[in-house]
Amino acid sequence: MSAPLFNALLELADDHLILGHRVSEWCGHAPLLEEDLAMPNMALDMIGAARSLYTYAGELEGEGRDEDQLAYLRYDRDYKNCLLVERPNEDFAHTMLKQLYFAAFMHPYWEAALHSSDETVRGIAGKSVKEVAYHIRHAGEWVVRLGDGTEESAQRMQAAVEALHPYVEEQFHMSSDAQAAADTDALPDREAMRTQWTNTVSNVFDQAKLTMPEVEYPQLGGRTGHHGEEMGHLLSDLQYMQRAYPNMSW
Repeated sequence: MSAPLFNALLELADDHLILGHRVSEWCGHAPLLEEDLAMPNMALDMIGAARSLYTYAGELEGEGRDEDQLAYLRYDRDYKNCLLVERPNEDFAHTMLKQLYFAAFMHPYWEAALHSSDETVRGIAGKSVKEVAYHIRHAGEWVVRLGDGTEESAQRMQAAVEALHPYVEEQFHMSSDAQAAADTDALPDREAMRTQWTNTVSNVFDQAKLTMPEVEYPQLGGRTGHHGEEMGHLLSDLQYMQRAYPNMSW
């Protein structure tokens, strides 16, 4: 069981690390001082969850790799994150919508993981479920504020919906490793999150006066290492220090 659970934990860890890095890119560039404080803190929440997941994955793997090696010393095709989290920030509407889509999925996921058969997973879920509840509220308020705001903000938010909605489906996709972990109740079944995700996002969209599009061809591939061009640019920033100065310490 350790091999499938290791890979399933990497999927989760990579999602959190990559989105955490994306959100951190707003540090010093957010439109309000309050957001310049809030967004790095949310990024730290996600990177903190990634650290815990990488550490546990490394222990299961048993090959001596720690959180830093799993985060910084893999190539782009080795990452298992969904394509949604690696999408560029573009503008504030894209960033807040991406955060809402991800948090609306992870909140019921972590709630279900509180009942995991794995003690370590239960511990990670206990901390993360509180953090992601705030992420939903924060992102949801911004989506409503922009969607039901000025003509330009509404156009930008609807454009973000059209651009990002094709990437949503991959969050629910069950890889063979995720399925094996779910079969032993170590991790939740991703598909079981769909109803709550839909209710959360639909409620926000109703308030924001946004239209949820029909997606005929969902964008998949991240779980199998087939990432977009943007992933390489992201990793060049994320991994720079470790690659430039291997094994250095503060």
